[in-house]
Amino acid sequence: MKLLVIGSGGREHALAWRLAQSPRVQKVFVAPGNAGTAQNEHLQNIALTHIDELAAFAKKEGVALTVVGPEAPLAAGIVDAFRAAGLKIFGPTQAAAQLESSKDFAKAFMVRHHIPTGAYRTFTEPEPAKAYISAQGAPIVVKADGLAAGKGVVVATSIDEAHRAVDMMLGQEVLSTAGARVVVEEFLDGEEASFIAMCDGNHVLALATSQDHKRLLDNDQGPNTGGMGAYSPAPIVTPALHNRIMREIILPTVHGMGKDGIPYTGFLYAGLMIGQGPDSSRPVKVLEFNCRMGDPEAQPIMMRVKSELLDVFEKAVAGRLDQADIEWDRRTALGVVMAAHNYPNAPRTGDAIMQLAEDSEDCMVFHAGTRLEEGIIKTSGGRVLCVTALADSVKRAQAAAYGAVQKTHFDGQQYRNDIGWRGLPHGDTST
Repeated sequence: MKLLVIGSGGREHALAWRLAQSPRVQKVFVAPGNAGTAQNEHLQNIALTHIDELAAFAKKEGVALTVVGPEAPLAAGIVDAFRAAGLKIFGPTQAAAQLESSKDFAKAFMVRHHIPTGAYRTFTEPEPAKAYISAQGAPIVVKADGLAAGKGVVVATSIDEAHRAVDMMLGQEVLSTAGARVVVEEFLDGEEASFIAMCDGNHVLALATSQDHKRLLDNDQGPNTGGMGAYSPAPIVTPALHNRIMREIILPTVHGMGKDGIPYTGFLYAGLMIGQGPDSSRPVKVLEFNCRMGDPEAQPIMMRVKSELLDVFEKAVAGRLDQADIEWDRRTALGVVMAAHNYPNAPRTGDAIMQLAEDSEDCMVFHAGTRLEEGIIKTSGGRVLCVTALADSVKRAQAAAYGAVQKTHFDGQQYRNDIGWRGLPHGDTST
């Protein structure tokens, strides 16, 4: 059986790597892939990105199933195009992907269906947005309405900073069409967690819990990024809280999309803010929805999968997710992102990766922003690698991952030294 994974990041490397381990899989094509997928004998990169070309390739090669990694092709309607061509594909339609591609759509949807989230207002002109911010005060959150590759969210600690974010997104049009509208949101305080589920339009299968680290620097300092590391499971999501999240957020979202005439299929990622209190009553609100697996959450989650993942995807595209299950490794998986010089502003590319930790059963280096150039692996994006390890505890997984990081080197590399700190025993922040 041949499979196709769309994308070039660490999430796609992890998905393709896990799917290729099925004895029923002959080949996993990755479009366009990266240096990591290029060097795996069970994977094959294809230099295609246009939706029509990808559909034609999948038909010609007899691809049994396609899995979409990133958000851009989903927002562009790749699922609709593949289905129209009679091809099996896992992901949301273009209409359903508005949960991620439009912050305004998502917020209005949540309010309409009574899904807990922060108060908000949407603006198309700078001055009314600034007046609203001044009336609300800081801290406050300013988001570009559309897709902005992780650069469209500013958590402003002052009114001036929020005003500058509005100017950047609306007045100066730095983000092009992504910032044609801005959503100004209430700042929510607490602990973040990522809750990812697979959906088939009617049924939902929750994946292992995870927690990522958005800020660039240790102790959650510095600018927001696409994610500097993640670990799974997330201790904050207890079984009781897991049930509440399914009951109050995930299932109402899937049922609400169905009621709105937009059946939701694919990965559904809820970025959550969890407040203080007992699990039965502590506030849990949605910060954002993504219509894909998180990156870097996908890497530790894929490390923990023990059963055959292909079977789950097949049931998902057949509308039979209620018959699927995933066996999880009980150990902790922890991934440390190694980013390029000057990430997240204007990351430098083209640096040679001189040392690379060796992959093993319990430690994988998933590639993201890498390319092969005359046999040399070079950086090609902001987040370059995600060094991911499995161990019996968060502390041991930390030690294993950072041990592998020390064996990996490229000029200008930067990474956090405290990934997983919230999962350590209280007061223990050492790595």
